[in-house]
Amino acid sequence: MFGRRSRHTTTKTTKPTLMTRLKGPNAKNKTYKTEVTRHDGRHHPHTTSRTAPVHHRRRKPSMGDKFSGAMMRMKGSLTHRPGEKAAGTRRMRGTDGRGSRRVY
Repeated sequence: MFGRRSRHTTTKTTKPTLMTRLKGPNAKNKTYKTEVTRHDGRHHPHTTSRTAPVHHRRRKPSMGDKFSGAMMRMKGSLTHRPGEKAAGTRRMRGTDGRGSRRVY
């Protein structure tokens, strides 16, 4: 009834992404998922996978972009539409892709 807890470490493996498989073994830019096992104070290991951060092209959002993005986020939260909420966040941060198709 009052047995001891087992202290074994569980490791979670991740399969390669579709992009990694499509690039093949001789790709110059490979993304690897590494496993990090950390122990908290209760002796329970937690496994998290880390990938390299992705660089997003950003523009400088104006105050109107920030305000309309905040309104989009609020509307997406209230109507339970996570895509609209995410679009508002992207607009507020300048990573929504506006101004990316410049023709000279």
